[in-house]
Amino acid sequence: MTGLPRAILFDLDETIISFGRRPLLLLEVAETFGSDLGDATPQQIAEAMEARFRWFWSDENRHRQWRFRLEAARIEVARLVFRDLGAPAGLARPFAERFHAYREAQAAFFPGALEALDTLKARGVRLALVTNGDAAPQRAKVERFELAPRFDHVQIEGEHGFGKPEERAYLHALQALGVGPRDAWMVGDNLEWEVAAPQRMGIYAIWHDHLGEGLPPDSPVRPDRIIRSIAELVE
Repeated sequence: MTGLPRAILFDLDETIISFGRRPLLLLEVAETFGSDLGDATPQQIAEAMEARFRWFWSDENRHRQWRFRLEAARIEVARLVFRDLGAPAGLARPFAERFHAYREAQAAFFPGALEALDTLKARGVRLALVTNGDAAPQRAKVERFELAPRFDHVQIEGEHGFGKPEERAYLHALQALGVGPRDAWMVGDNLEWEVAAPQRMGIYAIWHDHLGEGLPPDSPVRPDRIIRSIAELVE
């Protein structure tokens, strides 16, 4: 596809806002506990946490249940990891709480993201922010990064009562922008929510491969386009 569409739906976390590389953050937090981890090394804790996180969030039902309670989810993952590695069980909660605070503190625009949004708006593309999660923390990010004026529609799952990958999440955003599926793109980092689901509706889906890992070898999802940065949309 060439040129720009009439409208673009954007995910927020790990698309516009970066939280850093999770494996590195986990290692940095683990190292602050040092020898308190017992026989488990910081590297082992970090690697096990990353593997558990990927498993934990890969299940749609589990994702739906826990994404409104991110800190509690991270405590649950830490509890499982510390149990599996035989690390001191009493450190699971403080580890998860420290990681939660540390990761949230890393929030920042991806390089070029803000400029890309402003350029798209200046070119007349209608923009919607469509993000899942609890109302309070997501709205706080919208306000902290002054995103509302840059979008024609801001849609937070916790405020609307529905979210991706529900079809009505995309339909509601399209209706708010006054466009149909064929006139819109969806941009995000989740292969199911921002690629497969919108593609089924006829929306052109762009995967934000911010880690540069490429598609998983066994992925049945095929994005219409893959980008490393949303700045590529206006280049």
